[in-house]
Amino acid sequence: MFSEGSAAEGAVLIKSIILYSSSPLEFHIICDQSAQDYLERRLNLLTHPKHNVLVRFYRIPHDDMVARIHREGAINTDHSAGVPGLMKLFIHEILPPTVKRAIFVDTDAFFISDPVELWDRFDATQPGTAIVMPYHPDQSEPDWHNANRICSCIMLLNLERLRELRLMDSSYYRDDPQAARVPALAPPAFEAMFGKPVEAGDGRVRYEGVKLGDQGYWWAIVDHRPDIFEYLSFDWEVSSCLMDMYMKGLGDDDADDAHERFVQVHTDNTPDAGRAILPKMVHFNCLDGVDRYFDWPGWSDPNDGLAHRWLPAVRYHVGYKWLWLNQPASNATLTIQTLYDVKFADEIFALERAGTTTDNSA
Repeated sequence: MFSEGSAAEGAVLIKSIILYSSSPLEFHIICDQSAQDYLERRLNLLTHPKHNVLVRFYRIPHDDMVARIHREGAINTDHSAGVPGLMKLFIHEILPPTVKRAIFVDTDAFFISDPVELWDRFDATQPGTAIVMPYHPDQSEPDWHNANRICSCIMLLNLERLRELRLMDSSYYRDDPQAARVPALAPPAFEAMFGKPVEAGDGRVRYEGVKLGDQGYWWAIVDHRPDIFEYLSFDWEVSSCLMDMYMKGLGDDDADDAHERFVQVHTDNTPDAGRAILPKMVHFNCLDGVDRYFDWPGWSDPNDGLAHRWLPAVRYHVGYKWLWLNQPASNATLTIQTLYDVKFADEIFALERAGTTTDNSA
């Protein structure tokens, strides 16, 4: 989260997770000062959570993010998420080795069910799996290299496995004779999809034709290495962008399974074909023209289908007060930590090689 606007969206997401969770929680938030300030004002209202909650903020200067991208060698983006959006490719490097698994969710989403159900999906993955995300084989857009066949808006990441595979490259690895013997996973995947990097000026090179920001790179990775990828049920990706929420929505509380299968869209020729999508998390992306999805003008249009089906849910989760999350009889606690000047794993590698250590805790 690198603006107050993204934090405002993310606050709704975090609130929904706390609201529905049946277990203790850890949040790892990569952010700037404005986002942290916005979130802390709300988190400080949570004095008696139902379960223990740990919130850890990771503060990475923008120049350090740019430097990590440059050390990779050729990735770039023209997506509106910019440089911070590419950090999704480095989550396994930013979070410490003690964090072995994580669920990434875009800020413009919120849960409507217990997130522990999603976490339990890790237990069903194969030993070699590193990435679990929604997969839409029915989608096709050659100009995007078909990157719309996945959605990096929600990902289950086995961070330990991604570290073992050395997902992303770095000049620090390439310049070390021992590390260079074990090539990073991503470069062959990127070249297989985008071709060799081309000259970009100032002595730099870049991959051409990459669309959808980080999602374009994730698609190259899982397309090249399907052995480390598994599909995530559409129940967890009910999205307003391209998928039209599968035509799901509130109302008709007595609708049966046959009716839900009949009215839904975009599931033919997918892993979820033939079954009714049961929304557990909703994602309001591609609502253009606003910084916060809940400020979208379409919500006030009585003829808009998305507003008709989902506005009550948006209003409820946005307006649900943080104070109401408190359980006065609970002895659980909220812990907030901030890590400053966070180092990427490749930087730590270089420092260790040089015999230097660093402490970024506060």
